[in-house]
Amino acid sequence: MKMTNLKQFEVWFITGSQHLYGPETLKKVAAHSQEIAKAFNAAPAIPVKVVFKPVLTTPDAVTALCQEANNAPRCIGLITWCHTFSPSKMWINGLKQLRKPVAHLHTQFNRDIPWSSIDMDFMNLNQAAHGDREHGFIWSRMRMNRKVVVGFWQEKSVQEKLGVWCRAAAAWQDWQGAKFARFGDNMREVAVTEGDKVAAQFKFGYAVNGYGVGDLVKSVNSVSPKAIDKLVQEYADTYQMAADLRPGGARHDSVREAARIELGLRTFLKAGDFKGFTTTFEDLHGLAQLPGISAQRLMADGFGFGAEGDWKTAALLRAMKVMASGLPGGTSFMEDYTYHLDPKGKKVLGAHMLEICPSIADGKPSLQVHPLGIGGKADPARLVFSTPAGPALNASLIDVGNRFRLLVNEVDVVKPDQPMPKLPVAQAVWKCRPDFETACACWIYGGGAHHTGFSQALTAEHLEDFAEIADLEYLLIGKDASVSGFKKELRSNEVYYALNNGLGI
Repeated sequence: MKMTNLKQFEVWFITGSQHLYGPETLKKVAAHSQEIAKAFNAAPAIPVKVVFKPVLTTPDAVTALCQEANNAPRCIGLITWCHTFSPSKMWINGLKQLRKPVAHLHTQFNRDIPWSSIDMDFMNLNQAAHGDREHGFIWSRMRMNRKVVVGFWQEKSVQEKLGVWCRAAAAWQDWQGAKFARFGDNMREVAVTEGDKVAAQFKFGYAVNGYGVGDLVKSVNSVSPKAIDKLVQEYADTYQMAADLRPGGARHDSVREAARIELGLRTFLKAGDFKGFTTTFEDLHGLAQLPGISAQRLMADGFGFGAEGDWKTAALLRAMKVMASGLPGGTSFMEDYTYHLDPKGKKVLGAHMLEICPSIADGKPSLQVHPLGIGGKADPARLVFSTPAGPALNASLIDVGNRFRLLVNEVDVVKPDQPMPKLPVAQAVWKCRPDFETACACWIYGGGAHHTGFSQALTAEHLEDFAEIADLEYLLIGKDASVSGFKKELRSNEVYYALNNGLGI
């Protein structure tokens, strides 16, 4: 699997109008809509193909369009706009059937009022100011989620917001029918990595199933020495390697075994058409070492991953990888590991035993072999690196019983105060927004997990749009967060979801 090419996806540009204005006006509506769709299709900020569809003027046309979109595998969503007034009762039947996400664009074709020449013909044509209000009412009346983007269609900010939504819609499309493999169960007695896999499949569209480690071992043991030789050479060409890890070195066998595991794991995932996987150090029977570099490199290729059986984080990471395709900055599995509580600057050290994606590496990673100290297996190979400074976020997807919740904390990655030469794992050091105490308290009040999806490519807006599409509870801990405000939001959400969902999803 390689990173997702978002240009394979389509977003349909849909314009609402009516026959009241006559054929000449409708021709202009269509021409203007085509021009906007063409501009969006060429916009660098919009990563998918934007396809113009004929102007909708009747209930039957709306319904047919929604049905067509549902059955079009490349269509990941609709951008709707009402150039003129579009009576929105005619949208009800179609929207009841629509299963694709929608962004409601509130714009108009002309930027400026032609002060000296404006007449009623111009006014009848350019009625988005109240046409989109009618359209917005029917969405609100039907209690349907969508993203609303407001502004002139040629503005960069408008195109960027639509681009963010397109990425979220692509990730949602990618989840539909996706499969995630679990090798072993959750780490024993851990609560937050548990969850209702049936509810997740019902709500999110992806399936999570368990596979015996023996099935993976069979694939690992079938790897040929020639294939191992080739991958080991790729390691040597790609990463820094100490002499004793190279052919003839005292620890070269550990590198070969890591390569064998990677090749077997890739074969298994490819054969099953999986988009992500989990492992656990408590179930490694038949494997010589815990998969380290293999998990890291598979994440770099776009697979979702969760340690200790954490399938929710594996699925979330896969979605984040899809959203981030083509953007600068990396995205990785992460864990809040330990703190630096200096009053002059409190920081979090994020890392894991082995499995941090090299897409977030600052420079060329180093391939190293060290004891793990947990799991009772041979010393595993892993990539060691630090993460470049800059804004980032951590996201946690958890099951709180009657719903799934997505928590996001915006952070700022900083350089470590000092080198950490004895820490043999990939790591990132960050400051939390708005501050350490507030962020950690809000995270704990919200039930956020220790495992997260970490990204220097995505913004909170990407994940908010994704949560809107997935109908996820979304909670942001950012620069304006306060503990009291966050607790009030949690209480309000409890009432909202109890009234809307009861005890189910």
